[in-house]
Amino acid sequence: MIFSNLLIQWYLQNKRDLPWRNTTDPYPIWLSEIMLQQTRVAQGMPYFLSFTTAFPTVFDLAKANEEQVLKLWQGLGYYSRARNLHKTAQHIAQELSGIFPGNYNDLLKLKGVGEYTAAAIASFSYKEPVPVVDGNVFRVLSRYFDVDTDIAQASAKKEFAALAFELMPKDNPATFNQAIMEFGALQCVPKSPNCGICVFNESCAALQKNKVNQLPVKSKKLKVRNRYFNYMVVADENDNTIIQKRTDKGIWHNLYEFPLIETEKEEDFDCVSEAVQAEYFKDNTVVSMLEYNEKSIIHKLSHQHLHIKFWKVKVKGTIENGIDGETLRTFPFPIVIHNFIEKDL
Repeated sequence: MIFSNLLIQWYLQNKRDLPWRNTTDPYPIWLSEIMLQQTRVAQGMPYFLSFTTAFPTVFDLAKANEEQVLKLWQGLGYYSRARNLHKTAQHIAQELSGIFPGNYNDLLKLKGVGEYTAAAIASFSYKEPVPVVDGNVFRVLSRYFDVDTDIAQASAKKEFAALAFELMPKDNPATFNQAIMEFGALQCVPKSPNCGICVFNESCAALQKNKVNQLPVKSKKLKVRNRYFNYMVVADENDNTIIQKRTDKGIWHNLYEFPLIETEKEEDFDCVSEAVQAEYFKDNTVVSMLEYNEKSIIHKLSHQHLHIKFWKVKVKGTIENGIDGETLRTFPFPIVIHNFIEKDL
């Protein structure tokens, strides 16, 4: 079909040289696909290179401990991806002798691997004709064919996958899948695409109907929750501090943080200082306390906005399980805490 031929021709002339595109080995392809979920290529690339250097094979990744994996992942966000990545590597190394499942349906059974990732690995590694459907694919197809299906609906993925499958040359699924994603990433971008230089500008339905900025249709808005975090950065007489592991399910699971007092709203010094002595330092008298940042740092996650304050708390004596600054820097932290440690401690 004209669409597929033009698309692949565009791709071969414009594609970026990315390391995971120069192989059919499922391990680096899987790594890159997990890393690039919710992440731009420019941001994900250094992490991919760090991981493949530290863990050249799935066996190396399986042998690592979780904290090593989380430390290397630090700053990439959506940390459940890293935990699932590690568990899946262990499953492949220990249960499957290091061999990835060889088809879409079996790949789907792996922890952390959804329809999109399974389709990417199956088509790129095994040439299985299964279409990938991500935000780029929704955008390109909805605009080119003027499809106004709400992509927030559960049924939308099936509809777009069927359309992509119909367009896909069955003897070359890998190039088609790479091409449509790359076209959405580089040319048919979400805002103000340059339609004047587009290879489809004579046949794109959205362009003919002046609907480019209206497609794809997505109705569901995520409700954002505000949370207020007060971190106690303790220093005892030896200048040691304390941290704790976030073991609850939810954000930053298994990462480390300073002792935390979460409040309903942004609180002042009096309220926080009262809570500090009551909740944390019954065994050590608080000598002094002051704000590192008078204005809250707002750390935006997809579904939560965290309003973060760091408080310097000096205590008498020595704290139990205290650690020094050098040891502190070896632990995996959420990026907002890591940045604070590097800048202010």
